[in-house]
Amino acid sequence: MGKMTVRALRAVLTVVLAGTVFVQVLMVWTLVSGNDPEDGSIPLTPLRVITILGVGAAQVALVCVWRLVTMVRGGTVFSHAAFRYVDGIIGAIVAAALVWFAVTAVNAPGQRDDPGVTLIMGGIGVAILGVALIVLVLRTLLAQAARMRAELDEVI
Repeated sequence: MGKMTVRALRAVLTVVLAGTVFVQVLMVWTLVSGNDPEDGSIPLTPLRVITILGVGAAQVALVCVWRLVTMVRGGTVFSHAAFRYVDGIIGAIVAAALVWFAVTAVNAPGQRDDPGVTLIMGGIGVAILGVALIVLVLRTLLAQAARMRAELDEVI
């Protein structure tokens, strides 16, 4: 991975992380201050709490990606330390899916006239879990590559 690619990725990760922290701070401030009265159409407080948790899951994934990029640049991505960060990404994706299912559950009572929306939202949650499975497969490939590299190091 080239220096320019790493710099661009780190710039994107920094901007996204700063943006998510800003959103979390605003959400927490709104919850604590009570300045935004709910009109009763949808339960905003549970959705705000769910959003704060979902953004936290995204932040975990961002930090793990940052660490993996650092390992790639240092040539240590095929070490066992990389698995911790890949596992962190998998956990963050599963957490995001659970958060999405919570949003679906909170939103479902308002969709009684059109239950298809709830089904679509549930399908999106399953798709998010599918992404976690894809990353799990990639983790398995990383493990195989690490074993192959260790065997190659023994030969050399």
